[in-house]
Amino acid sequence: MILACHNIEKSFGEEVIVRDGSFHIEDHEKAALVGSNGAGKSTILKMIVGELPLDGGSVTLAKGRTLGYLAQHQDLTGGNTIYEEVKTAKAQIIAIEREIRQIEEELPSLQGDALTERLNTYHRLTEQFERENGYAYESEITGVLKGLGFGEEDFSKAVDTLSGGQKTRVSLGKLLLTRPDVLLLDEPTNHLDLNSISWLETYLLNYPGAVLIVSHDRYFLNRVVTKVVEIEQGKLTTYMGNYSAYAEKKKQVREARLKEYMNQQLEIRHQEAVIEKLRSFNREKSIKRAESREKMLDKMERIEKPAELKTDIHLTLEPSCVSGNDVLSVEHLSKAFPDQTLFTDVSFDIRRGEHVAVIGDNGTGKTTLLKILNDVLPADSGSFTLGANVHVGYYDQEHHVLHMEKTVFEEISDDYPDLTGTQIRNMLAAFLFTGDDVFKRIGDLSGGERGRVSLAKLMLSEANFLILDEPTNHLDIASKEILENALNNYTGTVLYVSHDRYFINQTATRILELVNHTFVNYIGNYDYYLEKREELTAAYASSSSAPASAKTGKAAPAETVSEAKLSWQEQKEAQARERKRQNDLKKTEDLITSLEERDAQIDELMATEEVYTNSVKCQELAKEKADIAARLEELYEKWEELA
Repeated sequence: MILACHNIEKSFGEEVIVRDGSFHIEDHEKAALVGSNGAGKSTILKMIVGELPLDGGSVTLAKGRTLGYLAQHQDLTGGNTIYEEVKTAKAQIIAIEREIRQIEEELPSLQGDALTERLNTYHRLTEQFERENGYAYESEITGVLKGLGFGEEDFSKAVDTLSGGQKTRVSLGKLLLTRPDVLLLDEPTNHLDLNSISWLETYLLNYPGAVLIVSHDRYFLNRVVTKVVEIEQGKLTTYMGNYSAYAEKKKQVREARLKEYMNQQLEIRHQEAVIEKLRSFNREKSIKRAESREKMLDKMERIEKPAELKTDIHLTLEPSCVSGNDVLSVEHLSKAFPDQTLFTDVSFDIRRGEHVAVIGDNGTGKTTLLKILNDVLPADSGSFTLGANVHVGYYDQEHHVLHMEKTVFEEISDDYPDLTGTQIRNMLAAFLFTGDDVFKRIGDLSGGERGRVSLAKLMLSEANFLILDEPTNHLDIASKEILENALNNYTGTVLYVSHDRYFINQTATRILELVNHTFVNYIGNYDYYLEKREELTAAYASSSSAPASAKTGKAAPAETVSEAKLSWQEQKEAQARERKRQNDLKKTEDLITSLEERDAQIDELMATEEVYTNSVKCQELAKEKADIAARLEELYEKWEELA
């Protein structure tokens, strides 16, 4: 055991964060700390590292072990470049290297005991330098920075000029390079693109120390952790397994607990009815028996009712009218900024009912595409056309549709006057606004809270084409599941940008990946994308097939057609042909099996006395056997072609 929290307690005024909570982390173990927004996950991490005092209990770290902590928000200053800032994580190695070089300069001028002493120091330091992989520390720094999404052209940027998300990535890189015995990570996948998240997963899986992660990224948790510690209503509960195992066990435990609670409530009501009846007899013996039962009832250990699940709220999202079959057609679209080409000469179509996820690295142009489709930004060239009867609902990360002076409740009720107060509160509760939260001014909300209000409004909009930019940002897991269920039951069309792979897997029927200035189409969910990524990227968006103008950063001429141009129809037809081939192959195999079985039956029949003594029957079976042989010859050839 490397880290243990024993009977920890923490409250802020009357709000209890954790009461009598205990869990432990083993050496090399990868664990998650989960719970709804505001449950106290970040508070527990701060208590472990000593940033917040405990009200009770203890936190124990194994002797001689080190802790490393990544908070959600970082404020890096000091004038260093990104590379210089991350390099400070290797200060000890650099100091050893500096001393080694200094000794090398001194050695030619030393003699006798002084030479012997410096040589001994030199050998000790070089051994330590090698043991701590000192010769590779610069490549390790470069590898971590690139893994976290920084290109070499970013290394010289000053950290003072970076966004909050970029500073968090720099801090994460520094922390990983210090290699503490226990890593405490608070939402480490925020601000990372899909490739960086995948890199971090692999890094943590191979990390020699222990890791405790706070995250709402279910796909990430499924891949990395083997233990889940849940905080709910001030209680800590440990489940073994990854996130999916935890979710299943929690569901079973909750159902069992709810059943116990309901049975006990029935028993309580039954006893109360019996007591009331006994008292109504108004006799000494019946009153004594009633009193005896009351004492038993008072001594009964009451089972606490399990917390209500937000997933019990079922939101319906339904378009007001049906659009035409062709919802969106994009033709030869290009967009570039003075220092960067985003995409060049791309074309694709979206049909009614499709749920299309747009994915790609940070800065490749995903959000820009959505802004072009909503006339927020102009394209450099090309065009797009909305189909007949298409009504767009747009969720953007800037939340331009909100009124800063209104309360959260007024923002919904003014736009949807037909909704009752209960309906509005249910909708807002699904997006984490409960109690007096609904009366907060929009202008006083954080960016994440405004995003949740925008999403709630969009769910009520009755649009038949939803365009969503990172809709799951700032949502806890329960709210994500509510949104997933609503989208999966939605009969309209959806186009969204997301880095949430679990969400994509649950809701997408098709994926567009923005890579090498073009889009590659995958007709399937995220698992299908992973299976086909290398094959289709090489075929449709290899760097060698990108237009020359894209390589130089200039916009392509209108008459230049990219070899990597997306052809949705071609890929769909190719996949249809593949399904037909597979079906034909199976039918052929089944027919071959059937005929071979019949051929064997004929051989058995012709060996029986009643058949070989009957010349007419023998001729019939011999003819059938010959026909089977001829048919099998054809089928074998067909099978070879199909296979």
